[in-house]
Amino acid sequence: MKKGSQLTLVSATICALALLASGCGGGSDTKGAQQSSSSQSSNNTVVSAHGCEPAKPLIPSNTVESCGGQVVDAINSKLVRFDNHGKAHNDLASEIKGNDDMDQYKVTLVDGRKFSDGTPITAKSFTKAWSWAANVNNGQLGSSFFANIKGYDDLQKQGVPADAQLSGLKVIDDKTFTVDLSSPSSTFPIQVGYTSFAPLPESFYKDTKAFGENPVSSGPYKFDSWQHNTMIKLRKNTTYKGDVKIQNGGIDYKVYTDVASAYADVQAGNLDAIDTVPTSAQKTFMKDSLVKGYNEPGSVLQMFTIPTTMEHFGQDEEGHLRRQAISMALDRKMLIDKVLGGLGVQPTDFTAPTIPGYSKNLKGSDNLKYDAKKAKDAWAKADAISKWPADKSFQMVYNADGGAKDFYDGMANSIKNTLGIKAVATPVPTFSEFRGNVNKRAYKDAAFRSAWSPDYPSPESYLLSNFASSAADGNGSNDGDYKNPKFDDLLKQAAKAKNTDEANKLFQQAEEILLQDMPAVPLYYANNKGASAKNVQGLTLRWNSYPNFAELSKKQ
Repeated sequence: MKKGSQLTLVSATICALALLASGCGGGSDTKGAQQSSSSQSSNNTVVSAHGCEPAKPLIPSNTVESCGGQVVDAINSKLVRFDNHGKAHNDLASEIKGNDDMDQYKVTLVDGRKFSDGTPITAKSFTKAWSWAANVNNGQLGSSFFANIKGYDDLQKQGVPADAQLSGLKVIDDKTFTVDLSSPSSTFPIQVGYTSFAPLPESFYKDTKAFGENPVSSGPYKFDSWQHNTMIKLRKNTTYKGDVKIQNGGIDYKVYTDVASAYADVQAGNLDAIDTVPTSAQKTFMKDSLVKGYNEPGSVLQMFTIPTTMEHFGQDEEGHLRRQAISMALDRKMLIDKVLGGLGVQPTDFTAPTIPGYSKNLKGSDNLKYDAKKAKDAWAKADAISKWPADKSFQMVYNADGGAKDFYDGMANSIKNTLGIKAVATPVPTFSEFRGNVNKRAYKDAAFRSAWSPDYPSPESYLLSNFASSAADGNGSNDGDYKNPKFDDLLKQAAKAKNTDEANKLFQQAEEILLQDMPAVPLYYANNKGASAKNVQGLTLRWNSYPNFAELSKKQ
């Protein structure tokens, strides 16, 4: 993940926008999971769940990957929350009301909500946190989420004071603040449901490093402890006054470096739930009598990124031809069937079939289909521009603890067999190490694994977060540092669109640019799949493929 987006058009239904603008709030999640706090379950049994070591300390605006994202989301409330299907509901906000031009919003908070340290959640809890996240001195990976708030550019300048605030944020009183945007956005009331927009208590600023290791909660769970590379313990926040009903007493988020070991622990009853399935079990887990299997369509796009620094793969004619050739050299159907057991869908774009605005018929989508002849022709045209060295390998780096080995080995073979070049899949032991190297731009001459679980159910979450110039150079999740002004302009036009249909047409035009430039190579849309122990109920993977921890319960 994670995964930044600053202007996200969310198709969480027109009803959701109307709901937020009117301040009606409420609503219920699947299976009645969202109810008033007065009816919280008396089930205090702690449930264990598969996890991985977060790449960063647990600070909302610096957690843009799934290992830390699942934990940070569980312990933080935002102005709005999303249910299992991506529908938005007011949470810490009672009303988010825009002006006629949709470039200023007035936010009113609900009464009585507090952090787990007992301090009140106020307007300043948001304005100060957002400003801190946007300030260049703090080097936050989620900084670009705030780029449409006035004053962001000033906070990105070298030499800006460390405590400088976004000029577009104004506190009216403890319950009210206003937000002035640099450009209109009819979907701002949805954008603030993303993790980076979580409020922070005053204690955060006294020692941000210590906070990241022992964060204060504003959500249904509170942080208990973190034994690095072993376990993160979350417990039910008994002072929480929101609408999420907790069916358990807490979550023991167990860190595994091998998915197969985690699945074996579920089979043996030593782990309660897992949010993925190892390659070895993907053909059998739904029939496995030792577990309860879960398999539903998902929104995760699996890719690998080819950085613009990679020799012979620049954003020029030669680079575009080689990128397209590599993509067409991949026999995705064979790999999905044989390695994934059919638990994935061949891609046609850079979003996912569960996202409104997805299309099967974009110009250039043939570049995502296996075609050995076209792949060889494109590679030959690139060679005519600049010859590929015979002794050079096309390298793809991936994290070994994510269950991707067989797929990446299969891709290397497909590329070798189709193009007649050397290709190699190179593992890095842990996700944490791998992402650390990506963030440091250590893979300058190698492609590397990437994936996206959307921050919001919208094409923009995929496109802006991964490929906009504003998210490059360490300012977001554009880890290949791709930049195309025409692509950026289409995203800006979509942000100003009057309705979702108009915006989605512009997003599709932007995707057609990506299908030619191929800054990353889409591999497949992943199904949401997981398993729970036989005595565990309620395993659900939400619209963003994160488990809904609140719904998990266990029979004693």
